[in-house]
Amino acid sequence: MQRGTLAHLGVSEEDERCYRALLRLSEATADELAAELGTGPQQTAAALEHLSSRDLAEPTADGRTRPAPPAKAVQRLIEQQVQELRQELERVVVEEDLVESLLNERATARPAPELCAPERPAIERIEGLDRIRAHIDELTFFTRSEGLTTQPHGTLTAESIAASRPLDTRILRRGVRMRTIMGAAAAGDPPTLAYLSELVAAGAEIRISDRPLERLLVFDRAAALTPIDPGNSVQGALLVREPGLVANLVSLFERMWNDATDIRDLLGFTADPGAQLTDVERKILATMYQVDKDESGAREVGLSVRTYRKYIADLMHRLGAANRFQAALLARDRGWI
Repeated sequence: MQRGTLAHLGVSEEDERCYRALLRLSEATADELAAELGTGPQQTAAALEHLSSRDLAEPTADGRTRPAPPAKAVQRLIEQQVQELRQELERVVVEEDLVESLLNERATARPAPELCAPERPAIERIEGLDRIRAHIDELTFFTRSEGLTTQPHGTLTAESIAASRPLDTRILRRGVRMRTIMGAAAAGDPPTLAYLSELVAAGAEIRISDRPLERLLVFDRAAALTPIDPGNSVQGALLVREPGLVANLVSLFERMWNDATDIRDLLGFTADPGAQLTDVERKILATMYQVDKDESGAREVGLSVRTYRKYIADLMHRLGAANRFQAALLARDRGWI
């Protein structure tokens, strides 16, 4: 497949030619576009209709057609491809009974040496960081309604944030309620606060406590993980499925939750960095998403091109974006525009 084409996003060669011609013309009638492409009226009209059905072009009030801005067009194509892929994968999972098949394999397997029965025990001792992470991944995957977490240390390393971001985002997108209590150190650590603000903007509920916290992870109030030795986490963890014990751990979490302070109320901290944007910055983000040239964006906002570019560089840094296109997408995903 040739580089730099929309074929990567499911667009046919003919439709891409039509879209690129529209970009060159800014807007056009069907006849003007046919002349530009050297194609017949019917073929051109069909291509325009197809572009409109994919939100890559739209009619104007005077009967002409204008192309969607490239950044917006590419984002729409990505969303369409992701949705189609997701639907196809979900269809395959359902039709092939994949999860049920995997569960059956586990159910019929011989017990592991450390287990005394095929069924999992009410309390399971887990040793080794890799095994603990594997259990957390599995429990998180099957969580459907609520996840409760405490982070006694408060601060998060860059590595832990990078590892947690895709998992946390996936959970929140599934509609799982996420409640987290952070240790007091979180309030004084800018990288941790920045990440927590992302989570709150995505729907997570986070509080910060100045009291000692017990390390807990609770999944759907049906299973819980807690350290074997709270003072020495390398000893391993206990995975608890006994309903009475899990209920007691949930009660402990609720007491710690009630004693903690909503992160949005601390030190004037806003949970949404987007709320700190000025009107000019919001307009610039919108132009990054809608227009192609700095000159056009600067003119629309009412700034010089040099000042406009300085704003863009600052916004890219704040968003952690590698390029303008990524910055526009991140700003859109976070609800800044």
